[in-house]
Amino acid sequence: MGLQDKLQAKLAKAFDGKLADAVSAFTGSYQGPGVWDPVEEATTAVTVTYTGRGVMAEYETKRIDNINILSGDLKLIVLTNEVTGRPVEGHTIMAPDLADRAKSVSYVVKGVQIDPVSATYQIQLRAT
Repeated sequence: MGLQDKLQAKLAKAFDGKLADAVSAFTGSYQGPGVWDPVEEATTAVTVTYTGRGVMAEYETKRIDNINILSGDLKLIVLTNEVTGRPVEGHTIMAPDLADRAKSVSYVVKGVQIDPVSATYQIQLRAT
């Protein structure tokens, strides 16, 4: 068992145990490939969706520079092996609101970082 597998197993156990109250399911989506028809002004592209779960948190105040990270941006940490697609900048993510988890909020992905062993994604979200 490699480092990636060990890290994902430990984090999955934490997601199911001690972090269970903080874990949120989410749905990501983006427009797949298609062709634009200028006469009909329509595209043949279909929406591609993927799902996963992760922990959402606010950025530390010292990280907010109001250029790259704005006040209100959130960080979503997910296990790469629990996401059914690959989040990329520009995708839309529907996830629970931090203040009211019964309410869903639409976020746009502003950036995605992968840790050195490719076990987790750290996704920067901005409410739309």
